[in-house]
Amino acid sequence: MSAQLFVVATPIGHLDDMSYRAIEILRSVALIAAEDTRQSAPLLKHFNITTPLTACHDHNEEHKIKSIIERLQSGEDIALISDAGTPLISDPGFRLVRAAQQAGIRVTPIPGACAAIAALSAVGLPSDRFLFVGFLAAKTTQRQNQLEQLKNHSETLIFYEAPHRIVDCLQDIQHVFGTQRAVGFAREITKTFETIVQKPVGELLQWVKNDHHQQKGEIVLVVAGNTVQQDNEQEKTDELLKRLLQDLSVKSAAQLAADLTGLKKNMLYQRALILAENPS
Repeated sequence: MSAQLFVVATPIGHLDDMSYRAIEILRSVALIAAEDTRQSAPLLKHFNITTPLTACHDHNEEHKIKSIIERLQSGEDIALISDAGTPLISDPGFRLVRAAQQAGIRVTPIPGACAAIAALSAVGLPSDRFLFVGFLAAKTTQRQNQLEQLKNHSETLIFYEAPHRIVDCLQDIQHVFGTQRAVGFAREITKTFETIVQKPVGELLQWVKNDHHQQKGEIVLVVAGNTVQQDNEQEKTDELLKRLLQDLSVKSAAQLAADLTGLKKNMLYQRALILAENPS
């Protein structure tokens, strides 16, 4: 089998979250490309992984890609890791993975910890549809502009935020989304001082302000989608289907509604069936 680039997830805090497969891969490859070799060295030492390290981060990734691709093409397996969690998720690595794909090199994911998914799984907000945003802008005006573009999204939103900006960020979410929008707050996931709560953003802001401990560490914000907007859109879709059902079959009404709205025909067909059986 030709050489592979392994994209390896590492723990975000608790070392026991390191998978057996990840350890095996990191021991077997010829080289590990790490976001920060100083951060990764203690992890590798803990698991007795002696594979050579090379730095591959935002500032040198373009420079490193050529040599890494050449080594892969010569038959050496290489692993990519970030400081913590899954590489490429608000971390470097995208350019390397793209270059490997373009060179015809197999890219193999080794799944594991991801702060965004861990937070989403535990805060108690809808998880069937979500949008991962990553870090918002550092400056207030730009951050508020981003939030304005997101405020009507019906899917759950996931943000990363730096501890020194968490109060300002929550203030902007409250300003743009309103005080009652539900927000999940996940801090230091899998670490000693793990904190996971869900509150209306107005309450959450005051809670974080009043406890300086909540302004430390790695923070994920999981923000409820705009259900009012979602309800309005559903009402408009139902009105359209009801009107079409006055003259068309369920199948034809669903097809025409799909053409007009861009929504999925199967979903509209199921909704039209319900409306046809309960026309009131």
